[in-house]
Amino acid sequence: MKIRNVKSSDFSVISPLINEWWGGRQMSDMLPKLFFVHFHDTSFIAEKDGVTVGFLVGFLSQSNSNVAYIHFVGVHPEYREHHVGKRLYNEFFNVVKKNNRNIVRAVTSPSNKVSIAYHTKMGFMIENGDKEVDGVSVFSDYDGINQDRVLFVKAID
Repeated sequence: MKIRNVKSSDFSVISPLINEWWGGRQMSDMLPKLFFVHFHDTSFIAEKDGVTVGFLVGFLSQSNSNVAYIHFVGVHPEYREHHVGKRLYNEFFNVVKKNNRNIVRAVTSPSNKVSIAYHTKMGFMIENGDKEVDGVSVFSDYDGINQDRVLFVKAID
């Protein structure tokens, strides 16, 4: 498997895969082309035999000089037990370290149990929100009315 930085032209490859990999959920609007244009140094694609099997889109915070943020990660359903996600996250963590950042943040929906389990397995802590949903601390209305979110934070050594 090869990991490389994204290019702006990768948008046309990744965008159609998002809804497919998310089982038909309409998620592609959450990842506009601007991420492929402006954050290619901190975003990655995993390929196996020329086929895209995963991607991670992240960036270094412009507002907080010690923070980096993972915006969107996807792994082809047939490759989810092949450590694709782990390799993509580790590639991002390496960039974070090289840029003297020591905090990585991420956000997910409380209904995304797979994401919550994966992030905690990768060493992310769930931040204490203002309520609980299914035993998980969330921030109510984080992304708008009735758009509660789970916030993650991980310290990078």
